[in-house]
Amino acid sequence: MRRGSVVQLVAIGVVCGAGAALVAILIPWLPDPASRQAGRIDFVFWFVTAISIAIFALVAAVIIYAVFKFRAGPDDDSDGPPIHGNTRLEVVWTAVPAALVTAIAIVSAVVLAKNEHIPHASAASDPLTPVHVDVIAQQFAWTFKYPDFGDLTSATLKLPVDATTKLRITSLDVTHSFWVPQFGQKLDAVPGSFTSLPVTPDKLGTYPVICTELCGLGHALMRSTATVMPAAKFLSWAKAQQKQLGGTGAASGKAVFANNGCAACHTFAAAGAKGKVGPDLDKLREEAQRAGQPLEQFIRQSIVDPNAYLEPGFPKGLMPQSFSSLPKAQLDALVSFLAGSKQ
Repeated sequence: MRRGSVVQLVAIGVVCGAGAALVAILIPWLPDPASRQAGRIDFVFWFVTAISIAIFALVAAVIIYAVFKFRAGPDDDSDGPPIHGNTRLEVVWTAVPAALVTAIAIVSAVVLAKNEHIPHASAASDPLTPVHVDVIAQQFAWTFKYPDFGDLTSATLKLPVDATTKLRITSLDVTHSFWVPQFGQKLDAVPGSFTSLPVTPDKLGTYPVICTELCGLGHALMRSTATVMPAAKFLSWAKAQQKQLGGTGAASGKAVFANNGCAACHTFAAAGAKGKVGPDLDKLREEAQRAGQPLEQFIRQSIVDPNAYLEPGFPKGLMPQSFSSLPKAQLDALVSFLAGSKQ
């Protein structure tokens, strides 16, 4: 091939590659990574993207060059000259793609192995190697339980930065799917099954927790947040909540109320809550009388089986049934808190 033709091919390839690269770089295809796993996944993405851009530039350059260089005239109906295969070229276009696919496979396997690795505790005194969190899904809410901290429960996920967390994910009803876009991974929550997902957050901030499996009418509302905080602040939060939840007084019940996101749906003066989605908890005594039950019995039943009695004006299935999984001590404290403020 003449030098001029090579120069033309290279110039066309550079233009095509530059255009594809600009599309890849300037459009925000992926969220900013906030975990080591997401960073590794992004590396694989850009590794494959770079290879794809190079192949695209080569193929596009050859096609464009051929269209203009070898196009037939308007009245040329003759067959092209017979051309014998080029063994060297065939070896190259077989070996190079094979090498690229092998490289992609190796890089992907290494990243997958690293992302699935959960370190063992290096010292019994270190509660952050790793952090264990039970992720419980149920129509249409998430509950996060911390077995290392007395089964502390929370309606939002809180994690220490730069510490590996083992998420143990399950569902109490139908199949859901746990996803934090900035963590780069998602995993199904399957009824009767437990799946593990390692996450090592490396950026402070608050990120959305989303269900990505169509799970019913309230699927779009099945959201929470994941807050990544310094390790010292996480430990302080966990121990403070554990201390509060370990009590039996109003402070313990108030902590359960706050941790489980009750304020988002209910009005309750004692907790400073002003939610309007569910029934007004300042009127629990009147509601218990309409249901024909003692106050504490009514409150307990309404928490563990919210569809047993429906306050007029509120539909069935509005409140998730996930609160039936609250540890008994926390459930007792919450019932006492709700009932005590009415006396």
